[in-house]
Amino acid sequence: MTHLPQRSNGRYVLLGSGLNELRGLVQVAGMPAFRAKQLFHWMYHRAALSFEEMHNISRDFQKWLAENCVLGYMEIADVRESADGSRKIVFRLSDGRFVESVLIKEDEWFTLCISTQVGCAVGCTFCMTGFGGFQRNMTRAEIVAQVLLVKRAIHGELPRNVVLMGMGEPLLNLGEVVPALRVMVDPEGMAIAARRVTVSTSGIIPGIKRLGEEDLGVSLAISLNATTDAVRDVIMPINKAYPIAELLQACREFPLRPRRRITFEYVLLKDINDSLEDAQRLAKLLRGIPCKINLIPFNPDENLPFERPPEERILAFQDFLFRKNYTAIIRYSKGLDVGAACGQLAAHWRESTRKDA
Repeated sequence: MTHLPQRSNGRYVLLGSGLNELRGLVQVAGMPAFRAKQLFHWMYHRAALSFEEMHNISRDFQKWLAENCVLGYMEIADVRESADGSRKIVFRLSDGRFVESVLIKEDEWFTLCISTQVGCAVGCTFCMTGFGGFQRNMTRAEIVAQVLLVKRAIHGELPRNVVLMGMGEPLLNLGEVVPALRVMVDPEGMAIAARRVTVSTSGIIPGIKRLGEEDLGVSLAISLNATTDAVRDVIMPINKAYPIAELLQACREFPLRPRRRITFEYVLLKDINDSLEDAQRLAKLLRGIPCKINLIPFNPDENLPFERPPEERILAFQDFLFRKNYTAIIRYSKGLDVGAACGQLAAHWRESTRKDA
């Protein structure tokens, strides 16, 4: 059976396609088989924005591609650079909707946080992404294009780390996320080390199981954020479907590669989940799971009813976990001066567009 790229409006959309799909495309075009690998290279190694850039591909094939295919890129609508060096990038999709990525400078490398859905249906009450509601899943082309456009923006260098932790719940869009992950970690594709690609989830248990079955070797991060079902039900309503005990059991069963750990993300909310009693319960809950903990002091937003805990309370929480022999890292949000909370800048663009209409 011949595998082909996805189609949209009568044309093949190439980004997100694997080498097998491109081989099928070349066969349909009546071109020599070696053209598939050339095309694959131009798409993922060189991040070509047009078929005309692919100078070692024959003009006949370029013409056929232009008539029958699109790469699947979107437009960069806005880039804002923070005083700390991070960059917020807003993308305008082909249907006029907006999503965003965050590029974070860390020592001598970059980490890129990308989106997988337009909006989000999970409804975490401390996150701006859900304010606009869920609009649609992103395509594999749109997911991959975020990485490739950023590659061009940082002078041909791929981010060292890619985190699917932007807008949306990746595990509710696995049909598009899995193909995108495959080309990211493919040694002949983007060749990003699988251990440096992290999929973050609010705790979609069937998605965690399927991700493990796909055997991509990517890292898993769990947005936990509470130590009791009573609190998590309120701040993360998805907990009513997938409560803490069942979620942690799925984590224990997730197939980890040797010397790998699951990351647990814990957004610290003042007087909600930041007490020493919470730290004690967290240490007990995670016992026996190879893991590290990212403590994330809440990134304030005037639209959200939460506050950041005082610094001494954050440090006391971390110190307790240290004393229980956990790796607990405080991840201070970057880009506070450019709207760095998930969904903030895209929400601004969405509202601006509505006012202009």
